[in-house]
Amino acid sequence: MHVAVRDLVKYYAGAAAVKQVSFEVSQGSLLTLLGPSGSGKTTTLMAIAGFVQPDSGLIEIGGKEISQLSPNRRGLGVVFQSYALFPHKSVFQNVAFPLEIRKQSRTKIVTRVEHMLRRVGLAELHDRSTAQLSGGQKQRVALARALVFEPSVLLMDEPLGALDKKLRERLQQEIKSLQSSLGVTAIHVTHDQEEALVISDRIGVMNGGELLQIGTPTQLYDEPANRFVAEFLGGVNLLPVVEMRRHSGEYEAVLEGGMSVPCHPCAKLAGCGSWVGVRPERVRLGPADAGLFTATIKQRRYLGTNMQYELYGPNGAHLQARVASADDQHVWEVGTQVGVSWSSRSAWLFD
Repeated sequence: MHVAVRDLVKYYAGAAAVKQVSFEVSQGSLLTLLGPSGSGKTTTLMAIAGFVQPDSGLIEIGGKEISQLSPNRRGLGVVFQSYALFPHKSVFQNVAFPLEIRKQSRTKIVTRVEHMLRRVGLAELHDRSTAQLSGGQKQRVALARALVFEPSVLLMDEPLGALDKKLRERLQQEIKSLQSSLGVTAIHVTHDQEEALVISDRIGVMNGGELLQIGTPTQLYDEPANRFVAEFLGGVNLLPVVEMRRHSGEYEAVLEGGMSVPCHPCAKLAGCGSWVGVRPERVRLGPADAGLFTATIKQRRYLGTNMQYELYGPNGAHLQARVASADDQHVWEVGTQVGVSWSSRSAWLFD
């Protein structure tokens, strides 16, 4: 179902944890609320779930205002970071619980639970105690339990936070595949930038209780609205701007020392800013006499799929370049002077 949150506000001890947050989630899509600890993302999710009562604002699901409904009357599936499983019950009993409290027939319970356990790859473990499961298996049980009663919306609070990196990456794909195939609307909370980029149809970046920007992963990564979004969604080189120029619709930022570099303004900037940001993987290296300016390689690190260079340019400018590792890719030695460049669409101007 379609979800709409409008002007949500929540105070704790006089301090605003959530400040006028508004967003919508279309039917069948997955929105991630991304931000550091204390950004307000979990408070927002718990308000939708009904475990936190907002001070003001509206929450609508399928066009129905639900802010005053108790959690059990909202029809939402919730997956917690702690999984919140019953350790004394079997996998089958844990997944069956939401159907039992809804007074479903035994035949329907067995059918639905067995179907959902097959979907999450746990059919052979239905009689096992959840206390005997691995972290990844517990996460699948929690997900199956949240989906078995066919909720209108699925809410996930850091569902993969307790897992190791390799397992987390595999389950990211599985969660997205399951959510898409079932067509359930989902809201997911995480502080993990890579997880948000992989799993989401749209991402809302939060900080200090505010929703700073919302859009597709590509939009937020390639067109960040401000410095916080740019830095939180991955590595970024930031260069201070002295002056901005515009020629024939193209923008140039003048850096300290008089260097001019191409860039484009963020949508909210209206043509002025004080920083140029460019992702390390968008920085191109070449001969010293070719490029926007010349820099010296101070450090080189091999990262498997790419080579990362630490560069020092004119007037103390410090930046990184990340170049894909390939047989035909030139490897630059430490101490070498190189030409640094990027396209105008690869760098943004913001304040």
